[in-house]
This record gives sequence, C-alpha cells and structure tokens, in this order.
Amino acid sequence: MTYCVAIKTRAGLVFLSDSRTNAGLDMISTYRKMIIYEKPGERFMCMLSAGNLSISQSVREILQVERLDNGDEPPLTIWNAKSMFDATRVLGSAVRRVYEQDGPSLKASGIDFNASMIFGGQIRGEAMRLFLVYSAGNFIE
Repeated sequence: MTYCVAIKTRAGLVFLSDSRTNAGLDMISTYRKMIIYEKPGERFMCMLSAGNLSISQSVREILQVERLDNGDEPPLTIWNAKSMFDATRVLGSAVRRVYEQDGPSLKASGIDFNASMIFGGQIRGEAMRLFLVYSAGNFIE
C-alpha cells in the first residue's frame, strides 16, 4: 500500500509520500515516489505517485518529455505550460499514453491499471494549485 498526501494552506503547499514498494515479510524495497520539476524563479511542480510502481515510473519518465498536441506550436509540455491546469493536462496525457502501451498486457496478466498522482505547484503569475490525477488520466482540483 502506498501513501501520499498533499495539503494546500494559506502559506503554501505541503507534499508527503512514503517510499515503501512491497509489504512482504521477506522483501521490502524502497523507491522515491515524489519527484520535483523545477525551473527556479519560473515554475515549481511536485508529483506524488501511488499504485502500480511500473505505471508510475513510466508516467514519470514520459512526463519529462511528453508533448500534448493541442494545435499550438510548440506543443504543450510541463516546461512551457502557462498554467498548472495545462501542466496537469500534459500529465493526464502521459497516463493515457502508458495505458495505451501497457494496459492490454497488464489486463492479460490479471493486473489492474492502477495508478494515481497528486500533482501541484506554481507557475509564475499564477496561484499555487493542487490536482488529483486518476488512472484514466482525468483529474480534479
């Protein structure tokens, strides 16, 4: 079981996550489930992940380079998004991309596509925002 939580307060955002990946008796592994995406002075974003670690790791890697084809040039990424809403749309797109790639083989193996992310931060000129991204790639603020 993975645990992560984020809280938005008047003073800022607080992110907490565990690092345990297996609750078995003879094998307990750890892996960092919090990643920071930052351009100092311009944007700070934090992603916490819960659920299937292979899905979360794939999303994490794709998110760093994912481009959302929204008809604009250049395509939207977390690095050029003008709002946290748009950056979260890019994250949702990365989740859907992993689902398209790995979902069928996971299902064939009897494994649910189960991952969720807490994603929040601030892009210069915007208030701090916090989102919960579901396995389907949709999200709520």
